[in-house]
Amino acid sequence: MRLSAKGRYALAATTSMAEQHNGNEYITLISISEKLGISKIYLEQVFSLLKHAGIVNSIKGSQGGYQLSKSPKQISVYDILSAIETSLFEGTEETVHDTAPDIEAALKAKIFKPLDHTIEEFLKLTSLYDLVSEAEKHKGDGDFMFFI
Repeated sequence: MRLSAKGRYALAATTSMAEQHNGNEYITLISISEKLGISKIYLEQVFSLLKHAGIVNSIKGSQGGYQLSKSPKQISVYDILSAIETSLFEGTEETVHDTAPDIEAALKAKIFKPLDHTIEEFLKLTSLYDLVSEAEKHKGDGDFMFFI
């Protein structure tokens, strides 16, 4: 499966927000941009979609920014990706329906529908909290201290 840059950035940005989640603090796009090395302008596009989907809330002004609309345990990867990757969850296009409807039916029944269902269920079972927990396991990976 291939996710667009927007989908990957949305997952990274919301995971970063979930790491700092305390319920009432707003996080600026500039701080997310600097922490993750993602263009602020690109993040604005991503967060517009996330806000429209109800995943984040925002306020304007000097104390403004974004916050997760729910706790990280209540926001699934599916929620985020379905807000960003509109074509990811569309059904598979027909392949040989006109020339071989029996093969088309077999492909749908045995491959496309079960695969779509499995991916969707997996993404629904994986929360931002799970991503934060996994990120915690990898903190310090690659940080080596050398003594001479």
